[in-house]
Amino acid sequence: MSSQTRLATISLSLLALLLASLVLAVIFGPADIEPVEVWQTILHHLGLIAESPVSRLRDAIIWELRLPRVLAAAAVGAGLALCGAVMQALTRNPLADPYLLGLSSGASLGAVAFLLLGASLLMSLGAFLGAGAAMALTLLVTQLLGGATPTRAILAGISVSALAAAATSFLIFWSATGDSYREILSWLMGSLSGVVWSEALLVIGTLALTGLPILLSGRALDAFAFGDTAAATLGVDVPRLRWWLLGGTALLTGVLVSVGGAIGFVGLIIPHVVRLITGSRHRVLLPIAMLLGASFMVWTDTAARSMFAPRELPVGIITALLGAPIFLMVLLRYRRIT
Repeated sequence: MSSQTRLATISLSLLALLLASLVLAVIFGPADIEPVEVWQTILHHLGLIAESPVSRLRDAIIWELRLPRVLAAAAVGAGLALCGAVMQALTRNPLADPYLLGLSSGASLGAVAFLLLGASLLMSLGAFLGAGAAMALTLLVTQLLGGATPTRAILAGISVSALAAAATSFLIFWSATGDSYREILSWLMGSLSGVVWSEALLVIGTLALTGLPILLSGRALDAFAFGDTAAATLGVDVPRLRWWLLGGTALLTGVLVSVGGAIGFVGLIIPHVVRLITGSRHRVLLPIAMLLGASFMVWTDTAARSMFAPRELPVGIITALLGAPIFLMVLLRYRRIT
């Protein structure tokens, strides 16, 4: 089997897995829903069939409760995997992801600040501003430490993440009261509970807006593996592309965090799993990482809402439990990085 045929088979298999996961996640739950009812409900709301044989209660469960949440989970997983792969390429650091480089914590700080100020409708803007500020501060600290190296980037990201997390905790302690305290903490641990169509469409739209240009930059990201000088000799406008990609990942991370909270490890582990299958070429790595990240997030969110029903577990706990051992293996594999 040729490499192109193998990659096409992998891509189609992951796409089929994602489509099956979306349907199965919608029907999975206390209500006894059949797959045909899911498709009938979707076709009815899209105006392709005039009358749906599905009852109003089942229609509401499928269309209003489960479907937007499942689609948002898929988009969040795809976005986190994409951001992680891009950051690992830009920093030439296999341990980079939105969580470790401080973007998730910065986005959480911005979102919580806007929420406590009463501007809940602008949480996405606050998350974007927070993620951008965290990225800028991480880069500044890296330069103050003597320049960009894999180790310095991680150390700077950890320090910025800790600072943002402390500031977020202070805001919550000082301002949150009653049930809002519990709701904010649950959201910060990662939760897609209560996602509505407007939030799902926001995540999907932002992923489409930022993801497509990033996917088209696969060749340029391959050049970054040889260093900035080598990339420049290959015709890559290094400063412009780096800032554009960092801005795009900051925007995408901000929206992802504003909807799903600070979900860790997805952007770290998914690109590494894909590299074991496809290699490091970003033209292949990026889209396959998105497909695998989407399916992974759909099933972790399904487990979060089902394992201890009727209570719901924050999905960030499950991704951490699954991601921490893989993160340790990555550390052991790259223990010689400097």
